This record gives sequence, C-alpha cells and structure tokens, in this order.
Amino acid sequence: MDMRARVNAALKQAMKDKAADRLATLRLINAAIKDREIAQRGDGEEAAVGDAEVLAILGKMVKQRHESARVYEEGGRLDLAERETAEISVIEEFLPKQLAEEEVDAAISDAVAATGACSIRDMGKVMGELKARHTGQMDFGKVGPLVKKRLCAG
Repeated sequence: MDMRARVNAALKQAMKDKAADRLATLRLINAAIKDREIAQRGDGEEAAVGDAEVLAILGKMVKQRHESARVYEEGGRLDLAERETAEISVIEEFLPKQLAEEEVDAAISDAVAATGACSIRDMGKVMGELKARHTGQMDFGKVGPLVKKRLCAG
C-alpha cells in the first residue's frame, strides 16, 4: 500500500473511532500532500505525488513540530508543546524507522563509495545518494556535517 493510501486509510479509521486529535493531524498531512500536488500542477509536472515526496513532506512536518514544541516549552506553554508532540507521534507512524548511529555511518560510507566522492566538492552527490536511499530514515541536518567531516578527512 502506498503512503497516500495508508494516510487515507488511517484518516477513515480515525473518523470511525471519533479520535478528534488524530483526525486533525491526518487531515493536516492530507492537506500538505494536496498542496504539493497543486504546486506540481502549476509547474507543469504530473500531479501524482510519489512515496518519496510524501516521506519528505512528513519529515518536514515532524521537523516543524519539534521546533514549535521547543519554542512553546521555552515560552511556558506546555499545553501547546504537548499538542505538537502528539502530532509528531501521529506523523511518525507513517515514517520508516530511524536509523541508528552505526547504521547512519554505514549508509554514509556506502554513499561515498557509490558516488566515488573524494573531496568536499562531492558532498552534493553524496547527500543526493543518501536522500534517494534513506528519505525519512535520518535527519539530513545532522547527517550533513558528518558527510562533510568524512569527505574532509578522507
């Protein structure tokens, strides 16, 4: 079952279960996917959003909510921070399991080997390879410095 179908099935189930908070989050996911489709139509591309793009959308949503929760906690609004955290848990149900630190290191090594990268100039190739293989499985904001360190040292 593709990602879009999984989200729609979960949406229908949340309606049946009358789970209001979960339903609201699933509707946000659906709206983000539809926004991407509309944007693609405007660019003249095909309208269907693939699983890789859905994973990227979900990853971005999780990142936004982590940031919002942090800001709310700093501002003393724990109720809003808890709501953001609850949304994160719903969104993460659709993301693949995050890779462990050792697995990330191995993925970086594989990507460096696959692209034949030998200098910092090849960082874009390595990051592209990692995104193609591991979208949603790692935080690319944290992986970037690791790749840079590996290419500078190697």
